[in-house]
Amino acid sequence: MTLTAGVVAVQGDVSEHAAAIRRAADAHGQPADVREIRTAGVVPECDVLLLPGGESTAISRLLDREGIDAEIRSHVAAGKPLLATCAGLIVSSTDANDDRVETLDVLDVTVDRNAFGRQVDSFEAPLDVDGLADPFPAVFIRAPVIDEVGADATVLASWDGRPVAIRDGPVVATSFHPELTADVRLHELAFFDRKPSAQAGDA
Repeated sequence: MTLTAGVVAVQGDVSEHAAAIRRAADAHGQPADVREIRTAGVVPECDVLLLPGGESTAISRLLDREGIDAEIRSHVAAGKPLLATCAGLIVSSTDANDDRVETLDVLDVTVDRNAFGRQVDSFEAPLDVDGLADPFPAVFIRAPVIDEVGADATVLASWDGRPVAIRDGPVVATSFHPELTADVRLHELAFFDRKPSAQAGDA
């Protein structure tokens, strides 16, 4: 059975995420049809979704303008997986601490935008992630920090005492950019390994 994966393509590392999804699906012996989403009508056809980074105010505005935001909410409400990275995490949150960002309210967290500093403060760090046997090479670029975590959300990873990866039902979100490495385990964790605590040591 072919996996239909949608990458929201209004901004961000679209091709990198598409390639990572294909590699992750291949690792699970499953063909993937990856679609770039710029208008409404594609999300309902997708089994899994990915919301990349970029500029969170612009992303939220474009999602609202195209009517994609309501489709993403319905996708998550149906229990279908969503991986949101960096600005995608901000847009997915319940509170972005910024009135310019129209959040999707599918991830019960409060975030602090660009909390790790400017682009010149970008860094890579080996990150212990719940569900992965070995550290993940996380790339942080103008990364947000999760300030508050709701009761139904689970912290998958922290850096310097602050949450940087979270799961809330079918949503997995990261402050960092997993698509900028050759390691596809975060994409596997979001789309294939739905119970990370039970998968520890299997990665």
